[in-house]
Amino acid sequence: MTLVGKPAPVFEMASTKNLEQLNEPVRLQDYRGRWLVFFFYPADFTFVCPTEIRALSERYEEFQALNCDVLGCSVDSVYVHRAWIKTPRDGELEGLGPINYPLASDPTHQVARSYGVLDEVTGTALRGLFIIDPEGIVRYEVIHEDAVGRSVEETLRVLQALQSGGLCGAGWRPGDEHVEGQ
Repeated sequence: MTLVGKPAPVFEMASTKNLEQLNEPVRLQDYRGRWLVFFFYPADFTFVCPTEIRALSERYEEFQALNCDVLGCSVDSVYVHRAWIKTPRDGELEGLGPINYPLASDPTHQVARSYGVLDEVTGTALRGLFIIDPEGIVRYEVIHEDAVGRSVEETLRVLQALQSGGLCGAGWRPGDEHVEGQ
């Protein structure tokens, strides 16, 4: 079941917004008036996940310039998120290192389930990415298995296409013509 075109499921979760205190939750309503790239990943201290999280963090200013925030989420606790962020990137434990946006914690699995990404067998989230517009409507979603990381370049391209207001053909980039419609 797709969420595209529907209101994004409401959430309130613990987060790493305040990495030291871990006392600032994130809520969907916090992002009203801005676009949001909300993504789920399977688990902290894994192998593919940090490549995506870091890649999004490295391009965070580009998202900000497009009136867009980024929020990551897994079923791990905020304490595990904090430990992962504080663990060096080049160490034996595959630390995440500092990132430019918060990670949210969904230990009850309620949010992952409401977004349709919970793997009920493993109790982890599949790789799911949702672009939510400033009014709280899901405009884009992609969900796939754990083994393949997502493309930040494609996420930015889709965000820009959605913001363009026109019909955007395959490979559309800002500055390209829109497809003529009826």
